[in-house]
Amino acid sequence: MPGIYQFKDKTDKIIYIGKAKDLKKRVKSYFQKKSYRSPKDQSLINRIFDFEWIICEDEADAFITEATLIKKFKPKYNVRLKDDKSFPYLKITNEQFPQIDITRTIKSDKSRYFGPYTDVKSMRRLLDVLYRAFPIRNCYIELEDGTIIKKGLGIQTITESDYRGMIDDMILFLKGETKALEKKLTNQMQFFSSELMYEDSARVRDQIKAITSFKRGQRKLEADFTNRDVIGVESKDNHHVVVILRIREGRILSREKISVDTNDTITEIFRSVIINFYMNAAYIPNNIYLSELPTEAEELQEWLSDKNSRKVVFNIPKRGVKLKELRLANRNAKLLLNEWMLNLAKRKDYIPKLLTELQDILRLSKPPRLIEAFDISHLGGTDTVASMVVFKDGKPYKSGYRKYNISVDQIDDFESMREVVFRRYKRQLDEENQLPDLILIDGGKGQLSSAKESLDKLKLKLPIVSIAKRLEELFIPGESESLRVAKNSPALNILKQLRDEAHRFAITFQREKRTKSIARSKFEDIPGVGKKTVEKIYKRFQNTNDMKDLSDKALSYKLGVSQKVAKEIKKIS
Repeated sequence: MPGIYQFKDKTDKIIYIGKAKDLKKRVKSYFQKKSYRSPKDQSLINRIFDFEWIICEDEADAFITEATLIKKFKPKYNVRLKDDKSFPYLKITNEQFPQIDITRTIKSDKSRYFGPYTDVKSMRRLLDVLYRAFPIRNCYIELEDGTIIKKGLGIQTITESDYRGMIDDMILFLKGETKALEKKLTNQMQFFSSELMYEDSARVRDQIKAITSFKRGQRKLEADFTNRDVIGVESKDNHHVVVILRIREGRILSREKISVDTNDTITEIFRSVIINFYMNAAYIPNNIYLSELPTEAEELQEWLSDKNSRKVVFNIPKRGVKLKELRLANRNAKLLLNEWMLNLAKRKDYIPKLLTELQDILRLSKPPRLIEAFDISHLGGTDTVASMVVFKDGKPYKSGYRKYNISVDQIDDFESMREVVFRRYKRQLDEENQLPDLILIDGGKGQLSSAKESLDKLKLKLPIVSIAKRLEELFIPGESESLRVAKNSPALNILKQLRDEAHRFAITFQREKRTKSIARSKFEDIPGVGKKTVEKIYKRFQNTNDMKDLSDKALSYKLGVSQKVAKEIKKIS
């Protein structure tokens, strides 16, 4: 029975997701003695603490489930494509008068999807060509005597059957079947001319011109008109670029690029690319050419053939036109890899000036390119949460943000800060993850001391600073006085941005928890207090303790309740 298995570490985090025809046999193989295992496999096995499995209906379901879960959980030991956050597609809607649009979400709505396209600029150029070649609607008004289609520059009447014919022509174009389309349009143009329908003839002529112009921009290959995809790759260290040439009717229809950071083999990379790239593809050619067969080649061919409703075969070209095309794909991959490496080097060497200024002010050994900031938020001692936000090279790195539920029962910002800092960096040490160049604490000397205690407990010597809200003062361990920093300093401003972002993120999380807790609040036990009043309390008071500072009359006015009820609310706030 095919299925998916998930390996977890001791923190219950998924570190690897795999697919197997025989789950029991595959999982067992990881724990059998072998004469050699790759360093990656050995590292993975050492970290496995628990595992789970999912039974799938068939091989096709297993491939899709595996790819979907890898995208969702991003396990450390899986091949992860840098460009596949969600590939864009062109969508022809399922309506009486369909539209075409760009989407990153595939839905089961009977719409037609074409792609994926990894180069968004090229895709938008293609969309412009489609609008010129096929004057499809962007809105319409239905009338009794027909349908009015409103386009960008005017209004045109068209019947539903004629419009459907235009959509069919567009689908032919998107599949790369331009020869058949040009022949069909030429026959139409000649018919309209013979019937003295000159406006219609001119419209079709303009369509043919737009298609011909687009074809001129495509590289023409030797006279082999079979549709095929050619997959090339170039690697340097653990950086890889995979290029997919879509060849239709002897011309390169598009060049797609996928970047990968991994120490896996090329065959494993090909496997991941093929699953992700063709998973939602509307059209898959019968032949796919590569330099090496992917891992699980037979299973992949079977899956693609099933999706395509006709046989799909992987080929390794040895000579002739196909080998030239593979070399062309490899050359494209090499150029794109070199460009990527150059950009990486530039980013590595580029250090914003404000970070060097911050390095000088805080007397750091190097510029703080990776900064992590912490904040605590609570509501009257309940629903205490913490946030951690990350800035890389002076800019927010949102995928690094984290939220924490805090176990401290009463209002104690010091203990809460001590807890969150300890939890964060203990996990970072356990997982051997990168540590920050600087830690920022939202608060004064008390919060700073609490955070420092947690670092000391973990035997970590990391640069740490706190920023107090009232006077925007900076404190560092071992110094009783705050640091003197100009109020308009870019270095101070970046720390204020970090502090404010951590505060915003904590407040957002705290409000989410508060909204959930509204389902049953302690205030509802008071006669005369219902859900609407509870919502007002949490909406108008970030800290319910603040209600005690108001008179019974003022609170009753603010919440729209009697003074008697207001008095009871204050008692338990």
